Amino acid sequence: MSKHTKLKLTDDFVVVHAKEIEEVLRRAVNHALLTHKRLGNPIAVWKDGRVVIVPPEEIVISSEFSEPAEKL
Repeated sequence: MSKHTKLKLTDDFVVVHAKEIEEVLRRAVNHALLTHKRLGNPIAVWKDGRVVIVPPEEIVISSEFSEPAEKL
């Protein structure tokens, strides 16, 4: 699938493309985390039933996604 491919949404689209969708979402989240860390911005996470602010120096980036492979 290219970035500009129009997809026909069917009832089983998510089931058929689950792995691809998960990969895109993982890359997007890691890209956002990396951007926050590089810019020195904290993030908010949900932990033990409450919101916790994580300072940029404590943001953990998966080594698998430490550098975005392509622009999202």
